[in-house]
Amino acid sequence: MKEQEYFNVADIFGENVFNDAVMRERLPKKTYQKMKDVISQRRELDLETADVVAHEMKEWAIEKGATHFTHWFQPLTGVTAEKHDSFITAPMSNGKVLMSFSGKELIKGEPDASSFPSGGLRATFEARGYTAWDCTSPAFVRQDAAGATLCIPTAFCSYTGEALDQKTPLLRSMEAVSDQAVRLLRLFGNTTSNRVTSSVGAEQEYFIVDREKYLQRKDLIYTGRTLFGAMPPKGQEMDDHYFGSIRERIAAYMRDVNIELWKLGVSSKTQHNEVAPAQHELAPIYAEANVAVDHNQLIMETLKKVAGRHGLQCLLHEKPFAGVNGSGKHNNWSLVTDDGINLLDPGKTPHENVQFLLILACVLRAVDEHADLLRESAADVGNDHRLGANEAPPAIISVFLGEQLQDVLTQLIESGSATHSISGVKLETGVKTLPDFMKDATDRNRTSPFAFTGNKFEFRMVGSQDSVGEPNIVLNTIVAESFADACDYLEAADDFDSAVHNLIKQLVTDHQRIVFNGNGYSDEWVKEAEKRGLPNIRSMVDAIPALTTKKAVALFERFGVFTEAELASRAEVEYELYAKEINIEAKTMIDIAGKQIIPAVIKYATKLAESINSITAACPADVSVQTELLVQVSELLAETKEGLAHLQDAVEQGCRMEDDNQARAVFYHEKVFAAMEALRRPVDELEMLVDKEAWPMPSYGDLIFEV
Repeated sequence: MKEQEYFNVADIFGENVFNDAVMRERLPKKTYQKMKDVISQRRELDLETADVVAHEMKEWAIEKGATHFTHWFQPLTGVTAEKHDSFITAPMSNGKVLMSFSGKELIKGEPDASSFPSGGLRATFEARGYTAWDCTSPAFVRQDAAGATLCIPTAFCSYTGEALDQKTPLLRSMEAVSDQAVRLLRLFGNTTSNRVTSSVGAEQEYFIVDREKYLQRKDLIYTGRTLFGAMPPKGQEMDDHYFGSIRERIAAYMRDVNIELWKLGVSSKTQHNEVAPAQHELAPIYAEANVAVDHNQLIMETLKKVAGRHGLQCLLHEKPFAGVNGSGKHNNWSLVTDDGINLLDPGKTPHENVQFLLILACVLRAVDEHADLLRESAADVGNDHRLGANEAPPAIISVFLGEQLQDVLTQLIESGSATHSISGVKLETGVKTLPDFMKDATDRNRTSPFAFTGNKFEFRMVGSQDSVGEPNIVLNTIVAESFADACDYLEAADDFDSAVHNLIKQLVTDHQRIVFNGNGYSDEWVKEAEKRGLPNIRSMVDAIPALTTKKAVALFERFGVFTEAELASRAEVEYELYAKEINIEAKTMIDIAGKQIIPAVIKYATKLAESINSITAACPADVSVQTELLVQVSELLAETKEGLAHLQDAVEQGCRMEDDNQARAVFYHEKVFAAMEALRRPVDELEMLVDKEAWPMPSYGDLIFEV
């Protein structure tokens, strides 16, 4: 085993980031101060300042080995995109080349926009698009097998100005919630806080498998999940993998992931084994929402890149294996002022914290009024396998507040005022050598999709391979609306104290249906939620229409986050994405079943039949067991062939459908996916009968236990 290199994390953290410390060191004082003002006060950057910054950024990047720069952006593909340009400007008369990087190149790029999803905003022949530097998210140098590249986080828009990415609307939503939150703080006498930032910490779950075995599974290669596969004798039922000792091969991988991330300024904090075998989690420390979204993309890219160096493969699909838990991405969201006040911190006596109670009531109202949008923000093809499947939060949006806050709200509803708060008590362990300690005033609820966890809300629905951009766009915007409406009411009131008291009680009373502190996995909750009138949106296809309702259009246009055209385009993109992904999965199943499984089973059945004939020809032996097995295999083989034909017909029908993305998505959801499930059943049964040596691909046991 290679001897480990030891280092101090503080020495390498952020070493590849053009952060505040680097700018302070390298930029002239005047330029540095201008950049600080641009970042902190969200001002426009002038070209003169940009030229100075660009030159120093280039020199810094070249010192780190960079030869190229790229505008790093996040189109509506779910992953990042980039076009690389070298620093070479022009050859000189002496045979050398001039290396330069201008402020104009830093601020604006022009990638071809014709082949990115636009949902009809751009025709294929209309190619022009623009990337614009987001200076609130630091540039960084990425070092890999291609060398070193200066990466500049940017927004991406069309020639006509519409947002074609996740960053643009996210930044708009951050401004919206900041403006309305500051407006609310002013009503409470706060004159020092000038900006409120949505702070996000995105926990990332993932699976790790052996790459050699991965390459033997066409379904994993093409779709990221296993389309066939029988459960091994052991799954996760013993709960022995969760938080268990990390295997050395995985620990070495995690170490290299951390080093890569720390150099990029990503504060990778927590790592552990997750519930399912071969499943793990990485969690960073909180950052401003736009930086956190960028960092999560870097985390996903790094997890996949580093895995290859260790002969491993990282699977980010929400459900790579049936029968064990899938992977999510818990989005921890809070609001923090520029002078360090967490607006979601209830304090020790939340019943006396009127500002917190109003903010809490506004959040409840936002989630209740726009539960469909919040659900849609986590809609993903792979996530359909998780939500409501007794492993992730149910597809029904509800809010967990815990015993302490629930008690305060009950007091407000029943008597009109809250006079006390439940506080934590001493937890006595009963062992003299163990310390007694104060426990929290409330427990946690892992079945809640939107849970209050002390000084933040944890939105647990987001899929593991999805961007956390969309859920934070929705959260910021719906809360901005609640704040704005609250401010409208309070600013018009003659008696602020009386008005705020009445508003809190009204909001809590009107929206108490969204609060649920029980078991979100239970059938009883599904029935109770229906009685309360809460939507139960079970699939991505059912969720997408929430984007284009009159209510959604009015909401997003009010705060300048999306135009109606941008919302319609995103709906089109998601319908098209759903149909395409299911189509790829279905075609992969057809390919595997027709070219691998059916031939392998025929070969096995033929050998079994020959063996039976050979035995009976030699002696009158009992071959009933062999004959019964042959009959079972043959019957399942016939079912497989029939299921394959049915799936082929469904796919052909889907491909012939007219150019209506919504209708095609509905067809693939209702018909093609059902045909896929029907084909899988006999194949998985065959895997349990056919000789392992004859089966054409690694089993679940090979994949999730042999890492």
